[in-house]
Amino acid sequence: MKPLVSLRGVEKRFGSNPPVLRALDLDVHPGEILTLLGPSGCGKSTTLRLLAGLAAPSGGAIHWADPALQKGLGYVFQDPTLLPWRDVFSNVHLPLQLAGLSREAAAPRVEEALALVGLLNFRQSLPRELSGGMKMRCAIARALVTRPALLLMDEPFAALDEVTRFKLNDELLALKSTLGMTIVFVTHSVAESVFLSHRIVVLAADGGEIVEEIQVNPRAPRDAEYRLGPTFSDLSRHASKALLRAMGEKA
Repeated sequence: MKPLVSLRGVEKRFGSNPPVLRALDLDVHPGEILTLLGPSGCGKSTTLRLLAGLAAPSGGAIHWADPALQKGLGYVFQDPTLLPWRDVFSNVHLPLQLAGLSREAAAPRVEEALALVGLLNFRQSLPRELSGGMKMRCAIARALVTRPALLLMDEPFAALDEVTRFKLNDELLALKSTLGMTIVFVTHSVAESVFLSHRIVVLAADGGEIVEEIQVNPRAPRDAEYRLGPTFSDLSRHASKALLRAMGEKA
């Protein structure tokens, strides 16, 4: 299957500092959940920014199967970045508003996105009235309202408590099943990467070298039993060892 997007020999430098990414080769396949796992500073977030067109590579090339896909992708940051003076509906409407779609014309799509994340009844609430998990659901709805084929997620659940994080992991997989989009997900969490992913790419601390790619059966049921089962345990051990190597430590 032809990749949705491919990075070939991609390098990224900031000023005279050593490269954050050095000759990265990476394919993103249609319909997969690809997780980038690695220590801080390994280039995970930089890779997302390059894919989103928020930064340009210093070297190498990024090839899109359809260049229009890059203009229509969704992006969820670690911080929900909601506008505090706008209610939930207006925050989710923002991307469509910037594209020239009026509030009235956008209403069906905004309400559809809010219903997908369970926030339709909170559409008139302000961000300060929402819990941390609800704020992140709002940010996800804002990313989904444009109906992207590719969703980029930069540690969206890192600041949440473990119970909320588990719940949002479950909800993200349900959204994936419903909408069928491709997801590139960044995390520091081994458990989160094993639970969500079809494929885990472990990046080294120095220069973003790919230490290992770990395949996860996409047809395996992702539920509470999976988290407690031997497959999850084995994959977590495998990913943990790869992460230790990525950090320059002995596995």
